Amino acid sequence: MTKTSFFAVVVMVILVGCGSEPVEEVPMTPTDIVITPTIAPNTPTPRGAQNQSDLPTKTPIPTETSIAATSTPILITPTPTVSPAPHVDIDQAPYAASECSDKYPCNDDMKGWEDRLRVAPGFEISYFARIDDSPTSITVGPDGRLYVASWSGKIYTIDDEANIGVYYDGFRVPTGIAFGPEGQRLYVSNRVTDTNVDGEGQISVIEDGEATTLIDGLPCCYIGMHGPNGIAFGPDGFGYVGVGGRSDHGERLVEPGLGEQDELHPYEAAILRFSPDGEDVEVYAYGFRNPYDITWDSLGNLYATENGRDPDLETLESPPDEVHLVVPNGEHGYPYYECSACFGVPDGIDIIEPILDLIPHAAVTGITAYQSEMHPEYADDLFIVLWSAFEGAQKAIRFSPDTGESSDFATGFAQPIDITVTADGTLFVADYATGIIFKILPVG
Repeated sequence: MTKTSFFAVVVMVILVGCGSEPVEEVPMTPTDIVITPTIAPNTPTPRGAQNQSDLPTKTPIPTETSIAATSTPILITPTPTVSPAPHVDIDQAPYAASECSDKYPCNDDMKGWEDRLRVAPGFEISYFARIDDSPTSITVGPDGRLYVASWSGKIYTIDDEANIGVYYDGFRVPTGIAFGPEGQRLYVSNRVTDTNVDGEGQISVIEDGEATTLIDGLPCCYIGMHGPNGIAFGPDGFGYVGVGGRSDHGERLVEPGLGEQDELHPYEAAILRFSPDGEDVEVYAYGFRNPYDITWDSLGNLYATENGRDPDLETLESPPDEVHLVVPNGEHGYPYYECSACFGVPDGIDIIEPILDLIPHAAVTGITAYQSEMHPEYADDLFIVLWSAFEGAQKAIRFSPDTGESSDFATGFAQPIDITVTADGTLFVADYATGIIFKILPVG
């Protein structure tokens, strides 16, 4: 398959995925949604240089700062005396046709979906609510309501009774949402210029019903994806956002020099750290092709999901998707890959390996660290969703970083794109293809 035809397939899939019916199996690295900050970008520095001395100087991560930031409260301190919950793999129910699809129940068929879904022992899963839209990100607000960003540009609220409201309308593909440490301002990553080349994203803040651009000029939007994505506030009170690469493996997408190694934008393929007022922005960690979502655990560890590169056009080999423990100032891979069209790993570059490999094309998206005093047996386990419609995805997995164990936790979704957890240990999963919000409640 040529690169042009591969792009066409991906674009077609994105368009199909915007419909109300779940999409079929699609060979692509899923939804990366782009966004941009308010800092004038510096002149791009070549990170593909072969000599260590030619590489950009890493910005030291400060231990002290003059920027006022309120620490994020940590919900749970793991209790050593509590034994971790065992890992049990959950099978996926077979596909079954309905009047709406050859594989899935109709989107409004609550019982049909609940019959299809499977979840690990000790939990029950239910159809909670549905928006007539395609969710991209979900979080819990300080008021206890769910906040759901969508492809159409709306941000919805859902209360305990599954009543749906529109909190804000007017963004272009918001992909990451998170409340700041003070709990009053909602931070949103979204696209400004939605183009494959020279796209742009930003981070905005909603307060008192008004949206203000906080950071702009962020790189965006490779194949309709790869831009500013998930946002999470750290224990230092600063915001962190994952920003994808402007191409698959650091290549130029246009002439002159089509296919040759490009110079990286200072803020692409990175986790950025920013002060709540947006005045301070810096690179926290490097080398992420498309970090769709990030999360902090109670110990101060930052984790990121990572979509693997496109298939090798000569060998057709596809690398796995990944989950990373984010190392400050570390190089986590992009664009230093080995493939027939890649540029290799320069001398002096030490690539930080992922902590979890997933199947190729899993399109790993949402991630959350489990923090609940009510269920310390899951303390700091990661719950991760795989968005792709490929066999082996369409599920939520549980991963224990301390032991390296993982298991299929919940199955039967169409395209689960994000997952979040409340203080009482309830998990919510947003499904992109159907608009359904599923609720996973601990029992027993």
